[in-house]
Amino acid sequence: MEVIQVLRDSLTLSELVKGAAISLVLSRFLAPSSTPHKSRSKTTKWQSRISNDTANFGGFFFIFLFARSWLAMVDKLVPDPYLDEVFHIPQAQKYCEGRYWDWDDKITTPPGLYLLSVVYHKLWMLGTCTPLSLRSNNLFAVLLTALLAGLCRNKIEARQAERDGITKKSNDFSFYAYHSAINIALFPVLFFFSALYYTDVVSTLLVLVAYHNHLGRVGPEAPSLLNHLWTVTLGVAALFMRQTNVFWVVVYMGGLEVLHAVRSLKPAAPNAPVRLTTLSQQLRFHLERYSVGDVHDPPLDSSWPDDWAFCLLTIAIAAICNPLKVLKQVWPHITVLGLFAGFVLWNGGVVLGDKSNHIATIHLAQMLYIWPFFAFFSAPLLIPSALSYMNTLFNLLIAGRHPAISVIVPSTKVPSSSTPADQKERSLAIRLADLVLVNKIYYLPYLFGSVLLSLAVAKFNTIIHPFTLADNRHYMFYVFRYTIRHSLRRRYLLVAAYTASRWLVWTRLAGNTTTITLAPTTKPTASTNRKSTISPGQAEVDEQPASSSTSPSTSTVLLWLLATSLSLITAPLVEPRYFVLPWVFFRLLMPAWQVPQIWPRSLQSMINTVNRKVDITLAVETVWFVAINLGTMYMFLYRPFYWKSSDGELLDDGKVQRFMW
Repeated sequence: MEVIQVLRDSLTLSELVKGAAISLVLSRFLAPSSTPHKSRSKTTKWQSRISNDTANFGGFFFIFLFARSWLAMVDKLVPDPYLDEVFHIPQAQKYCEGRYWDWDDKITTPPGLYLLSVVYHKLWMLGTCTPLSLRSNNLFAVLLTALLAGLCRNKIEARQAERDGITKKSNDFSFYAYHSAINIALFPVLFFFSALYYTDVVSTLLVLVAYHNHLGRVGPEAPSLLNHLWTVTLGVAALFMRQTNVFWVVVYMGGLEVLHAVRSLKPAAPNAPVRLTTLSQQLRFHLERYSVGDVHDPPLDSSWPDDWAFCLLTIAIAAICNPLKVLKQVWPHITVLGLFAGFVLWNGGVVLGDKSNHIATIHLAQMLYIWPFFAFFSAPLLIPSALSYMNTLFNLLIAGRHPAISVIVPSTKVPSSSTPADQKERSLAIRLADLVLVNKIYYLPYLFGSVLLSLAVAKFNTIIHPFTLADNRHYMFYVFRYTIRHSLRRRYLLVAAYTASRWLVWTRLAGNTTTITLAPTTKPTASTNRKSTISPGQAEVDEQPASSSTSPSTSTVLLWLLATSLSLITAPLVEPRYFVLPWVFFRLLMPAWQVPQIWPRSLQSMINTVNRKVDITLAVETVWFVAINLGTMYMFLYRPFYWKSSDGELLDDGKVQRFMW
């Protein structure tokens, strides 16, 4: 009854009208589209348009209602600043009063959130900066996060379509992009802080604004000088929210712009057939091709570990051989990096204020923890991958059908003049390279080595921060207590979970294809690949843009992995909030799910029939996120506790403690 009364008091008619107006405005930026059949009548087309517009508005309005209700409950039951808000809210109130140089040394993050709060209060003509008004910043920030996530996903699909030679209109939004945007805003670790005055939501929003600008810079047209300056401004603004954003606005986006610069060289293919019978000839030929921008960058769903190495190597060679071309594109990111380095020198370190508990270190175990984190929150999206692997194992172990390793050999772009005589003339070194790389005989040793490395990291580089041990208000305390801190044996057993989670996440990011199939396969062309994805019962389905289901490039994912690694392994503290941006970019890069063709035809037809209206995996993801959010909200609001000594005496002045991320 208390919940109902609070919602009745907070969701007034004026609040509902305001939320509806905001949702309507935001929904106009994201217009889910479908490709109707030519045989459809105008009435049917208008019905489809109205249905899409309603769903578009409904998603934003649902986020508003959910976030506004959450904010109302927090304001009712936790009206005073809680945990880190004890530092953030008084500091923001100082800024609202114009006391910009009055700084609390216990705060370690830059003042971007407080400056934005001042602007927010002036725009809405709010009087004083109260805990409620400051917390409401993040309510609108989470709505804008949904908008920016959708815009970013749309541009990702546009860039992928351009690489496939397809023209995609800028306003041609796939429903996958729209629904993904809604789910990103509902991501539990992010959405939880939409009702608290923390930096996470606004920091994520600013990074997405910078990312959207970056995706525009890597289009067909070269960026203008004004856009270069705007890029520097956005980069600095992102760093004003959180220092670790440097890894995303400089390393990730800057690295992608280096890739764009070398891709834009567009070298012509060699015309005459080339005979490459020795290793030295191969090296000379390929070094020359790489130096002019002919880099090796296959889609992730057709790449192997050797492709990852060649991808990084060829991009590095192309960048070194074309420094002016690269610098012309990436100097804004270099400028941001220079400004950040200047700040570190001036400040004597990365963090502001108290540096004793935030000392950078090498914490490789973070790159083990991230995979089960992703697997838990993205479980609805990973289930199809898990089922595909289970189907393969069933056929192997139960049905007795032996799978074949599906080796996809990258195209060489070399005009072939191969004859039996040429094959005989090939040197021993080339034949050995073919044996290792083409037949992938290194893959099992690679898997074994990755497991050994994980075991070594678990044994020698597991760092447990004092905050993790002492603060039982955070869920991570209990995760460590019952897993990593339990015993060394359990720590080793967890490597199996890390490995399985990593495999599932990587497979889903590649586009839900498996590397072990029941028949050999060859690499399809872009056009045949799209045709082959049409399953029985799918012909009648309104097609989304083909780029929705296109696997991201290997280089993009490797740069994502690099930025993720740098942002995590430098942090001694394991905290779910540190995984937010890695997950958001993982989710943005993930292609739309398609029914695996190894599944039974009847099941394919049934799922495709349902998918005419909504992507099943996205719908389940929405329900999953809402359920997790409701659970964490309940624990925070209605399961408070007190710190007590062994003799029952209240500690921390008898303050109420609450569970949170």
